[in-house]
Amino acid sequence: MRSIIFLSLLSGVAANAAVELKRETAAAFDRYVAGVEAHAEARLHTVNFIRSAETAEHRRDLLKGEVVVEPGQGNGELEIKSALIHDWVGAIFIPHATLAKTVGIVQDYAHNKDYYGPEIADAKVRSRNGNDFNVYMRIVKSKFFLTDVLNTEHEIHFEPIDATHMYCRSRTTRIAEVNDPGKPDEHELPVGNDRGLLWRMFGYWFFEEKDGGVYVEYESVSLTRDIPFGMGKILGPILHGVPAESLRASLEKTRRAVNLN
Repeated sequence: MRSIIFLSLLSGVAANAAVELKRETAAAFDRYVAGVEAHAEARLHTVNFIRSAETAEHRRDLLKGEVVVEPGQGNGELEIKSALIHDWVGAIFIPHATLAKTVGIVQDYAHNKDYYGPEIADAKVRSRNGNDFNVYMRIVKSKFFLTDVLNTEHEIHFEPIDATHMYCRSRTTRIAEVNDPGKPDEHELPVGNDRGLLWRMFGYWFFEEKDGGVYVEYESVSLTRDIPFGMGKILGPILHGVPAESLRASLEKTRRAVNLN
């Protein structure tokens, strides 16, 4: 009986009227991201390039093959007007890998669905100019019985620092939620006027060849709706849990792809 009630509530969430991404909410996210990018760029030419490896304990964990995941700031979540900012940092170490091979895998967007599926269901390079990519991705976010399918556009810039260091900045320029995906009447909901399970997704990659392999660090900063009153038990695990889980999975799949290719 409790399972039936839970499923019914989830169905209610899926059918909820759209929520609007407010202009002031988007502006607050932009201000937050500006701070994240300023701190990231300040590290590019310092010894603390991989912040997740700054402590001896974390470096040992990474070298043992563990995935280190921590909040980017505070507890990884910031409440702003009608929304939540999620900021998580994770890192891995890939033994015997090279910088060129690791970055090549990440840039192989045509095969991202093979490397990062099922979360990335499709990916295409719209255009490329040197180290700058414009990429389309169909992203599937799923937890429990709730699934969100999104058509997304990304501007991605790779910045070589030197022979052993590379930095990458990825920004979504468009996220459209897909209604009835895979069905004949599939269509996009209006951008910024949907269920609000993902409105923005920015990412910052740091690659360092060192210690006989490559350290890969990824900071994910995303924007979602807030949790409506009375829906905390249902939407809470989804909005709170998915960002860090997705980050961990992306890093693990990156290591697997590098090792298999």
